[in-house]
Amino acid sequence: MALNIVNCKKCGRIFQQTSSRRICPDCEKELEDKFAEVRSYIRDHPNVSIMEVSREMEVSVEQLKQWVREERLIFTNAEGSGIECVMCGVPITTGKYCNRCKEEMAHNLGNAYEKPKVTLTQQQPQTSSKGKMRFVRDDKR
Repeated sequence: MALNIVNCKKCGRIFQQTSSRRICPDCEKELEDKFAEVRSYIRDHPNVSIMEVSREMEVSVEQLKQWVREERLIFTNAEGSGIECVMCGVPITTGKYCNRCKEEMAHNLGNAYEKPKVTLTQQQPQTSSKGKMRFVRDDKR
């Protein structure tokens, strides 16, 4: 088993990577502590915009958007979240897709698996010559 030694994306320290995240355990703890502060701030200020949270909590807009996409944060005001549905572009409060696009994808996926199955009793007898077997004469024998 090979050790996966990498540099932390945030602080640059070398550490053994055990998950898909490229930040060291210390930076990950720091980030989780900051997340708890941000979540509390949003709970106390329900109509706050993503820009206000970024400014007041000293967290990058990109990090806030990542937490929203991961569905860890939910903004009450879709316009203030700064997040848009990746399919249609309407403002959303959390995740990657709006409810309409989620429903459409679920419907399309459901249709892909609900194909009618043809059984032998449902097949119609063929009356045309198109479906009959033919023999090709081989005169070279």
